[in-house]
Amino acid sequence: MSAAATSCEADTTTSFLSSSLFTALAFLFAFPTLFWFVAYLIPQIYMAFRPVPNLKKKYAAEWALVTGGGSGIGKALCFALAQQGLNVVVVSLDDDFLKTTMQELKRQFPKQEFRSVGVNFAPGVKYMDAVIKATKDIHIPIVFCNAGFMVTGFLDQAPIEKLLANIECNATSAVNVSHHFVKILVQNKQKGCIVFTSSVAGFIPTPFAAMYASTKAFVSQFAACLHIEVKPLGIDVCAIHPSPVASNFYHKLDHKVDMIEAAAKSAVTPESVTNDMLRSIGPCALRDMGGLAWGTRMGTFFLPYNFFAEVFAFFAPFLPDWKTHNQHR
Repeated sequence: MSAAATSCEADTTTSFLSSSLFTALAFLFAFPTLFWFVAYLIPQIYMAFRPVPNLKKKYAAEWALVTGGGSGIGKALCFALAQQGLNVVVVSLDDDFLKTTMQELKRQFPKQEFRSVGVNFAPGVKYMDAVIKATKDIHIPIVFCNAGFMVTGFLDQAPIEKLLANIECNATSAVNVSHHFVKILVQNKQKGCIVFTSSVAGFIPTPFAAMYASTKAFVSQFAACLHIEVKPLGIDVCAIHPSPVASNFYHKLDHKVDMIEAAAKSAVTPESVTNDMLRSIGPCALRDMGGLAWGTRMGTFFLPYNFFAEVFAFFAPFLPDWKTHNQHR
């Protein structure tokens, strides 16, 4: 065989191998992308445009309960539920926000009934006693666990009492409230829904708000697990991950954090997210809402969490927030 023929065969083999490798790599990257599009993006788009369900009719309900209902998203949810003809139990801090919300609800919906439960979701507080006492004579198949707040700054600079209070309010209270009402629904073989207000912060490393991100990771995981347990019984469970919403939430931060301040600039009104939250009930366990939530989830979808955390840790000392708060260490 001539040298030219041998060279031609070698070129053909190389070309074939290169083509096969390119095809394999294309398939390797195309399949996950296609699967992501079908499994993630299409359901999210569907939920963004499906009709807003009538929860009163869907669950044959007369009553709903909302925690953190005195202001912000919780308050907007109370009005959205009342608009559907539901009576509402508003659970919140016993402050002027709760009083004002109750007055507005009663004035706007005079033919409906509203009950307030002024409690603090804090360690050692018997808040469930107050919730159970206020609802013992009514059936509540619709529950929104919405209460929450954020502690900012380095973990070691925050009082441990406040960190534990953050866990109680954001996570433990959600378990207590949902456990009580899910147990009643299951025992009575009744349909209903439990909806948690969570955050995409639970899916990414979130320095300077470590406890908030950790509790939201718990809430989303808890919602997904509970969703699987009770979905066959006709009980819908989901966790909502809204993008920033303008509320008192950002006014109560311990320390200014540039990343959070930047996110808050794109905040929308609480009233603008309620219909989207209601659309999420039924078809999903987890729902991302708004540009920031979608962008965060899509931008980190294929990143291994440990890799993300290590890269973030490498660049953290160069962040303005790190430099600002590190001066006090």
